[in-house]
Amino acid sequence: MRFAELHCISNYSFLRGASHPEELVKQAAALGYEAIALTDECSFCGVVRAHTAAKACGIKLIIGAEFHLQEGIHLVLLAPDRIAYGQLSALITRLRRRSPKGEYRVQLEDFRWGVDECLALWIPACTGIEALIPQGRDLKDFFPTLWVSLQLFHEAQDLDKTANALTLAMRLDLPLVASNGVHAHVPSRQPLQDVLAAIRHKTTVAKLGSRGFQNAERHLRPVAELEALYPPELLEESCRIATRCRFSLDELRYEYPRELVPPHLTPTNYLRQLTYAGAAERWPDGVPEETRTLIEKELALISELGYEYYFLTVQDIVQFARSQGILCQGRGSAANSAVCYCLHVTEVDPSRMHLLFERFVSKERNEPPDIDVDFEHERREEVIQYIYKRYGRDRAALAATLITYRPKSAIRDVGKALGMDVDLVDLLAKSLAWWDKREALEARLVAAGLDPKSQLVAQFLYLVQQILGFPRHLSQHVGGFVISQGPLAQLVPVENAAMPERTIIQWDKDDLEALGLLKVDVLGLGMLTAIRKALCALNAHRGSTLTVAKIPPEDPETYRMLQRGDSVGVFQVESRAQMAMLPRLKPRHFYDLVIEVAIVRPGPIQGDMVHPYLRRRQGLEPVTYPNEDVRRVLERTLGVPIFQEQVIELAMVAAGFSAGEADQLRRAMAAWRRRGGLGHFEQKLIEGMLARGHDRDFAERVFRQIQGFGEYGFPESHAASFALLVYVSAWLKRHEPAAFCCGLLNRLPMGFYSPSQLVQDAERHGIQANPVDVQLSTWDHRLESEGTAAPDVHEAADGARAQPSLRLGLRMVKGLAQEVGERIAAARPFNDIDDLVKRAAINSQTLRFLARAGALQRLAGHRYQAHWEAAAIQPSTALEQATEGRAAEGRAAENRAAESRAPYQPEPTDDVT
Repeated sequence: MRFAELHCISNYSFLRGASHPEELVKQAAALGYEAIALTDECSFCGVVRAHTAAKACGIKLIIGAEFHLQEGIHLVLLAPDRIAYGQLSALITRLRRRSPKGEYRVQLEDFRWGVDECLALWIPACTGIEALIPQGRDLKDFFPTLWVSLQLFHEAQDLDKTANALTLAMRLDLPLVASNGVHAHVPSRQPLQDVLAAIRHKTTVAKLGSRGFQNAERHLRPVAELEALYPPELLEESCRIATRCRFSLDELRYEYPRELVPPHLTPTNYLRQLTYAGAAERWPDGVPEETRTLIEKELALISELGYEYYFLTVQDIVQFARSQGILCQGRGSAANSAVCYCLHVTEVDPSRMHLLFERFVSKERNEPPDIDVDFEHERREEVIQYIYKRYGRDRAALAATLITYRPKSAIRDVGKALGMDVDLVDLLAKSLAWWDKREALEARLVAAGLDPKSQLVAQFLYLVQQILGFPRHLSQHVGGFVISQGPLAQLVPVENAAMPERTIIQWDKDDLEALGLLKVDVLGLGMLTAIRKALCALNAHRGSTLTVAKIPPEDPETYRMLQRGDSVGVFQVESRAQMAMLPRLKPRHFYDLVIEVAIVRPGPIQGDMVHPYLRRRQGLEPVTYPNEDVRRVLERTLGVPIFQEQVIELAMVAAGFSAGEADQLRRAMAAWRRRGGLGHFEQKLIEGMLARGHDRDFAERVFRQIQGFGEYGFPESHAASFALLVYVSAWLKRHEPAAFCCGLLNRLPMGFYSPSQLVQDAERHGIQANPVDVQLSTWDHRLESEGTAAPDVHEAADGARAQPSLRLGLRMVKGLAQEVGERIAAARPFNDIDDLVKRAAINSQTLRFLARAGALQRLAGHRYQAHWEAAAIQPSTALEQATEGRAAEGRAAENRAAESRAPYQPEPTDDVT
């Protein structure tokens, strides 16, 4: 007998389903089902994972969604073709967008328009038949293709359900079909199903009652069991419905906005035009022939793969940021290319790097390019709102981020659902780190006086392990934008984010990657804000026009400073670990900074790659390669794999992985902490390396590094972009320490250091830091008049530029609001503290803040006197304020009258003495 399951709920119906979409699909294939439909509640969140699993298992996947109507009607809609899929996606979008985040509200009237191509299954409630007949008539009017779905679970209501279904089918002339409302792939997940229901209802399993399922029958059952439960005609009808469903996610075609290209140009010609216009700016004396060849090669590959619109979209966003004076820097797989350098997407000169463009945009791998653009943290919202304004809410949305159960949240929720002591559960959660294994949790339980072998504790441990990795809810990606040519809701449902004025799609970055869909990452980076503020302060003070692009490359003094580990405040290399590494690595060139950024990471450290690299760099260990293929991959890092890309390439050239297997390894690396999945690669990787002549120690070290990269891996392309900001911030610290410190202080909080530590470091470099003063300070820190040349602590400062002093701003005053600080700066100068209180309209508490910070010293003589005077100031009473107001109005009137009686006098000029 054939059967297709048409109603399955996965764990992407958050806190309802007890199985992953992949588990449902694999189990359906193992049971010999004709097809399986994933029908999460008003959601497409899990369909991509189900789609990927279905292709691997060779089973047909049907996409649909379940809806619970306010009228008490329970419906399942299926998408037989691309049109129906778009209708269903748009319906989900409409219901989600008008509701708070994570919710939806639906009435029967919502189905009147726009879902006529969908197939509808009606699951009648177990109530009196006379109440169901009007519902059925309404549904027939709304849906041209409607079935009554019979779902039997060996419960007391089965007979009533069957009678109702047969009666409805006869009286309304509707076909019948069998489905099972599946919530788990195997019955052993029922305890977890109960826990999820208890979490959802904010109660315990013991008190769940009728809100939970009566038994474990809502799983994928063998066809033989279904034959004994349903008439064969109902099982056969499920297959006929499955035959009508021909849609696959492979049919989705994604298009970037086309309005970016002028009507008289093709995308290829326009991208070429913009590229060479940027090249003329980058190389005003003529583009070097080698660079021109590289540009042509990249443009040809982009054109062949049809990615012009992607690069043009990124260029348009970056161009907006540049027009608004917003610093940005591209990074990612395709960002550090000659084309992106010409488009001003990145400031990394390709001549300073040797990254292969084909490694990132490759027709062999058939993957979309990846460009992340970091914008100033404080101004990123301007860029986000520009994207929404330019493309509209219907064509632009952020990718989702899936929030899943980690050990601490799993312990808390499962413990509460099982009715365990709340304080004990909280103690267990706080005592556990994310990397701890089951044995660590058992040890904590023993320390708390519990017996790990007791039934309750054993069940607790088992359920915690099961729920790990389960999706909890959707959140918004930090900045991954999906922008489409047509309505985005026809591609994927869109819903509200928690943040106002933000919308997200129901797929995360892994889903987009699996379908080959493109996104642009619009990210925020605090150091870019600090650099921009440093340059603005410097240019305003000196009347210069220094920009990031004008900072001289490969400055020896900058590298000598870094070699000493003098890097407080410098991007990426300010930690103690980096400071300790700098004197050992001794960077002399830009690529050394690329290595520095990537090497102090758990991946290389866990893989024991750091010390071999340092020994080889210092000439203490020979650099050898087993063959030329490995030399090509590892030569730039002296035979030691440091970057993510090198690990993936090693799997191919040293272990015999195919391009597809290497891509699977890359995906598994990114997700193994959350979902596992590296174990089956270990044996293949190690055996492949041994078979090709590599020693076991090297093979095992490479695998350990892969595990380290799972959470903290650093790609070479990202390291190159970050290395540029390392160099820029280091150059500013070496040559313009006052402006650099000013920029950092105006951006805080950021990095490892407090304001006092940054000021002390600037003073050690010869910068005079003037205290906060209500008479002189603005809200932000600023530069003041030139002093003497700032002496370098470690070397002579021959020819050093005279450095300005640093005036600390009112933002340093603890407890002072920005609005009040700006009001003080606008009202000065002040005659005394009483004048400050009246003209700046500050209260006694603010005055105490200023006195404590020493900001009143110029007015009061010294800090102690300021404290006494601040304590003596009393706020004016309402009567005094009214009297002072009337007196001020009278004086103003007298002045206006005197001016009207006085004869006209010309204003003095240079010609009048």
